[in-house]
Parts: sequence; C-alpha cells; structure tokens
Amino acid sequence: MTPSLIAVTGSTGLLGGRLALRLAAEGARQRLIVRDPSRAPSLPGTEIAVAGGYSDAVGMRAALDGADTLFLVSGREAADRVEQHVAAIDAAVDAGVTRIVYTSFLGASPTSTFTLGRQHWATEQHLRGTGVRFTLLRDSFYHAMFGHLVGADGVIRGPAGTGRVASVAHDDVADVATAVLLDERADVHDGRAYDVTGPEPISMADAAAHLTRATGREIRYEPETVDQAYASRAHYGAPAYEVEGWVTSYTAIGAGDLEVVSPTVPRLTARDAQSFPQWLEANPQALEHLRA
Repeated sequence: MTPSLIAVTGSTGLLGGRLALRLAAEGARQRLIVRDPSRAPSLPGTEIAVAGGYSDAVGMRAALDGADTLFLVSGREAADRVEQHVAAIDAAVDAGVTRIVYTSFLGASPTSTFTLGRQHWATEQHLRGTGVRFTLLRDSFYHAMFGHLVGADGVIRGPAGTGRVASVAHDDVADVATAVLLDERADVHDGRAYDVTGPEPISMADAAAHLTRATGREIRYEPETVDQAYASRAHYGAPAYEVEGWVTSYTAIGAGDLEVVSPTVPRLTARDAQSFPQWLEANPQALEHLRA
C-alpha cells in the first residue's frame, strides 16, 4: 500500500519549514507547495509543487492533485486573507484532498479582541462546511513575536497593561502538527480544535525582563492607551486593518484572552512545552538585532 501523501504549505517559513524537516525525518511522503522552488528546502522523499499563492486556484488545484492531506499554514496578513484561505481550501476539496490541518489562532471567534482571530474563525467555519476531515491547531502568539516588538530605543509600547499571554515556540507547534499528521489512529484528531500554548503566561513586562537578561541590553515595557497606540503607529502608513491587528494583539493580551495554558503540547508530544526563557536560550540568533 502506498503511504499517504501530505501537502505542506509555508515550508519556506518558520513553522512550515520546521514541519517539513520533521516529516522528512519520519520518512513521510510530502509535497511542498511553494511560490519559488529555489527557496524550497531540499529534503529526502520530498516533492516540490509550484503555485502562485492561495488565490491561484488553478495552480493550487494542480499542486494538490494526488495529495491525501493538506497542512495549511494561515496566509500573511492581507485585506483578502479569508478569501485566500477559502480559495486554498476549495482547491484542496476539488483536488480530492480528504483531510486538512489548519493553523488557526487561540480563541478564534467572530468577536475575538484580536481582530485577526476573527479571520481565523471565518476560515474555520468555511472548513467545517466542506465535509472534509479537519483538525484545527489554535496557536497562541509565538515566542519570536516579543523580539520584534522592541523599538529602536529598547522599549516595547502597547496597550497590554498587565495582561499575560502563554506564548508558544514554533518548534512546539511543529511537533504537535507532526503528531497529528502522522498519528496512525485514523480519525482520532478529526473535528478537533487544539489550543497550542506555552507552559506559562507572561506579561509584557516579564517578556522585557527576559529579553534584557538574554541580550545584555536594557529592554522595558511602557503601557500605552489604545488611542496612543494608534497614534504612535500612524507614521508607518500601513493599511487600517494591519494597524488594527497590531493594536488589538496588545489589547487581547490586556483583556486576558491569551492567558490560557493548554496541555496540548505535553499531551501530543510527551514532553513539556518550551517556556519563553528556554526559547531565548535555545535561539540566541533570533536576538542579534537587539544585542548591545
């Protein structure tokens, strides 16, 4: 019997790339769907297929032909992000894919404080309506996020107050995805929505203190009001939906929406999730831009 074929999107990124490495190490048949084949990782037992993005219905349909499962990494922030996700899901259904594992967001709902969480909820609803087997990985914010929030002056500014978030490592999400995709118990993960978080919630002030210790540079957190947050980001000239996403990532933390700690990582990987300090120690290269 021919082993099932897993189509993987996002393999040139931080999550999909980690997953592709793990699937290759396990000897799984996989097909990496990329825009630029020169950027695709070279891995044993791996096919490469090219599509011009999720909205490329013809390209996605061809890239998915013969695949049994699709690992769908959520697309980049865009005004038509939900439409892109819908197009990719519909292409998979048309191609005969029988299972989709989608990277959603913690607490995705039509009223999520974090506005991009609403996009994930809309994608989930469409996926549920297709009749295809599915699993949702509702990831928290990634540990890597904190370093990108630090301004040139060493300050993290935003309206998170004293709220906390149980951020998660890309490696932990990739391990969970591997466990779900390769589980030989055929339908045990079907219809499930797994919250994927780190082992402990931390505040922005906590994150700044951890970054200070890891980089040797003083990094601190200064709370903003919502109005101040919008005003301080106006000079970027970014689209309104993008700025709203930036600001509401903080307000969601401040509201306590992301404080939940899930047992998903230890339950599905048989090891503890990586804390933010542990991630900092294991990934010093991620902080080069912050070092004194």
